[in-house]
Amino acid sequence: MATDIKVPTLGESVTSATVARWLKKAGEPVSADEPLVELETDKVTVEVNAPASGTLSEISVAEGSEVEVGALLGVVSDSVGTVTPARSPAPRPVERDRPAANPDAGIHPPPTPSGPVARPGMAHAAHPVAVADVVPLPAAAKLMTERGVSAAQLGAGSGKDGRITKGDVLDFLSRPAAPVAPAPAPAPRAPRALEEGEERVKMTRLRRTIAARLKEAQNTAAMLTTFNEVDMSAAMALRAEYKDAFEKRHNGVRLGFMSFFVRACVAALREFPAVNAEIEGDEIVYRNFVHMGIAVGGPNGLVVPVVRNAHRMGFAEIERTIGDFGRRARDGALKLDELAGGTFSITNGGVYGSLMSTPIINPPQSAILGMHKIQERPMAIGGKIEIRPMMYLALSYDHRIIDGKEAVSFLVRVKEGVEDPRRLLLDL
Repeated sequence: MATDIKVPTLGESVTSATVARWLKKAGEPVSADEPLVELETDKVTVEVNAPASGTLSEISVAEGSEVEVGALLGVVSDSVGTVTPARSPAPRPVERDRPAANPDAGIHPPPTPSGPVARPGMAHAAHPVAVADVVPLPAAAKLMTERGVSAAQLGAGSGKDGRITKGDVLDFLSRPAAPVAPAPAPAPRAPRALEEGEERVKMTRLRRTIAARLKEAQNTAAMLTTFNEVDMSAAMALRAEYKDAFEKRHNGVRLGFMSFFVRACVAALREFPAVNAEIEGDEIVYRNFVHMGIAVGGPNGLVVPVVRNAHRMGFAEIERTIGDFGRRARDGALKLDELAGGTFSITNGGVYGSLMSTPIINPPQSAILGMHKIQERPMAIGGKIEIRPMMYLALSYDHRIIDGKEAVSFLVRVKEGVEDPRRLLLDL
């Protein structure tokens, strides 16, 4: 009499499983309720027991195959020592990774040993077992997954047929880690021969630092750039009307456009604090102050001195501080502490003629505003075409901390403040 071995009910919402390992081979005697095969689902590992005592006369599904609930796994015969031909399942389950079952006998052949693998402190398996064929018991497999241990590291286990037990894994983890030899440093590449007209100059420390920080920003931040344009008519008219009086009143401080943009950014940062924040580990650090970095050109490259507490400054103090930074940057007289601690930055490529660009974040800051060249363009104003002085604005930001909606809204607030400077004076 033959008794079918079928896939049992695996739990709510689980309709299929993978045959992980057969614990018995075809032709071996089995006892009732003895574990025969392990099934893996996306939730648990299940052992299917023998439905009766006898001989495992047929294995219908090879290891690695997908099976549905109720599918035939094999047959137990009460004729001890007899192996009957396998019945062809219909449909045949799709097999993965493992070789197909023997088409003549319908029985999956047992793995061929490739030699014993000995490991100190562990009992040898009764038969030599190839490392590639060693499959851990469920508890051991769970622990191995949690601790990142592979079967190749453990070798043959102390369980039946060389299977890895939980004790084997714990024994392996308790051993002191073997020292790892440092990887040999790559040999320095010999510099190529220069061609006629070429010159090799060593990078300055400043240039190396700039390169490292900009590359760091690209490697760590989810950087994105959004654009808008601003009509500079109102700001230019205000500047033209009051620049002489402003310079006279503030002892030679000239009224430029940077103070308009600094004040507009300060107002927008208050409304959108994430743009002024930074990521620190798995936390976000928000600030109730604005230390504004202003990119200025020096003899060795671009530097970004910081206007501290810009949120407390008026137009004159902002222009005086930026002007002082510009002069000392050209003389190479900026101090290191003046280049650190910024929370947000502004760069003005327009002074060099840039019409549009995508500035790179200055880490650990989360955003930077790019100003560009003022250029007259025809614009549709009130149904009429007018020539207006326009400037493109670009905001590059770290998408990990700043959402697109926040970035776009921030840029709109800056645009509104510059296009109507009265909003800045009235703190609107």
